[in-house]
Amino acid sequence: MPYREGQRLPAERASRLGHLEVLKSDLVKQLLERFEHNTVDEPAHGPMWEPLPASGEPLSIVFGVDGSLQVVSSDTPPYMALAFVKTALLAVDQYAISRLDREAPNPFEVRDILAQSAQYHATAFPLRNVSLAGMCNYDAIRQIVFESLKDASLEGEPLETLKWLIFEKWRKGGRELAPFQCPHCEQEVATLAFDADEGVCAQCGGKLFVTDFLGFHQEMSLDSAPDTIATSYMAIHETLLLFTAVRYFWQRQRQILSSCLFVKDGPLSLYSQYAKLVDPIRRFLAFAQEEGTPIYMMGQEKTGRFTDHLHLISRDAPSGSFFVPDTAYISEQIQHRTSRGKSYGEDTNYGAKVFVKLSDYHSMVLSIPTGRYVADPTYDDLIGADNILATLPTILSHRHEGALLPIELAHNVASLATYPSVPILKIFAERARQGLLRM
Repeated sequence: MPYREGQRLPAERASRLGHLEVLKSDLVKQLLERFEHNTVDEPAHGPMWEPLPASGEPLSIVFGVDGSLQVVSSDTPPYMALAFVKTALLAVDQYAISRLDREAPNPFEVRDILAQSAQYHATAFPLRNVSLAGMCNYDAIRQIVFESLKDASLEGEPLETLKWLIFEKWRKGGRELAPFQCPHCEQEVATLAFDADEGVCAQCGGKLFVTDFLGFHQEMSLDSAPDTIATSYMAIHETLLLFTAVRYFWQRQRQILSSCLFVKDGPLSLYSQYAKLVDPIRRFLAFAQEEGTPIYMMGQEKTGRFTDHLHLISRDAPSGSFFVPDTAYISEQIQHRTSRGKSYGEDTNYGAKVFVKLSDYHSMVLSIPTGRYVADPTYDDLIGADNILATLPTILSHRHEGALLPIELAHNVASLATYPSVPILKIFAERARQGLLRM
């Protein structure tokens, strides 16, 4: 690795002649002669595409959730780093969607929709060489996560949704909170009283927040935090925003849920220690279906291995078709590994993958819940698939391939562009740190 640029001297440059030794290497020459140019690998076992069902009814109310983040750093030592996170929830009905031009929507109509039906949340995390007064970053970020989920602009609803899920308040009597790692003594003995926001560890007496259950402290050191803290928080907040809308109707007007589609940007999954939210979500979705109130929900993946694989297999797929891959197909054809060990998504996913091709210009990778985990899902396992797939043609955008209007509109609210957002946030952070901003 080269030396970085300093205050007085320039950065070290790579050698302009360093490639000569590579070109002279006999081993490199022999390997290049043995390499063969491969065409794009075709799946060893072709997908079984099926025609889209014609039995579903489009859902009339659609919720979309999206998030964005930017990490800004100072240009001089000690290189302060802050992360800004923004998430948004948008609700729109089919009448409003039908009035939008799918190729060039009127900016004023988009503005009106966003003004009437979008809510957003924003927060910031100190990552390196910046902290809250009197607190190390470890405790500061724990407190910021707790306070951010209690955001007054959202009336603290995401925190209530977190408790609704982990205490399983949707079922009669609820459920005690499972023990989790204490952020102070690091023993798996921490827990809280039912529905409590805060408490103390029975082992060491350290203060606990209900958000400590999620395990953000397991990613951090005392004085700094990785950029992934912001990514993890964004994923958690997007999930809680989506289920806040579900909880609202479940508690107040449950019958409306039969007309709602909840759409998330990205797969229906959580990873690492945050996957402990997956089981409560699965149990709720299964319970709701058993109670006769299925939750119509889906996630859409825009990038990654599954999207790359879709580009490969959709070329020969008929329009108006879908394919639900099983664990063996995902392991061998997409992840390129053996199917031994745990089934795909067993610990992390609350939705099964579905490849959908509506036309030559609209193919997408979706996740649709199955309730309890199913290793090899079929179409019949997908909760509300008929109505979800029937809704897709009504919410398509023609501005991007495979784009969905609810996600596109939510992105309009949540996005933080590299330019001009980052320079502005950098100036904002520096002036706020120096106390120059007037609130």
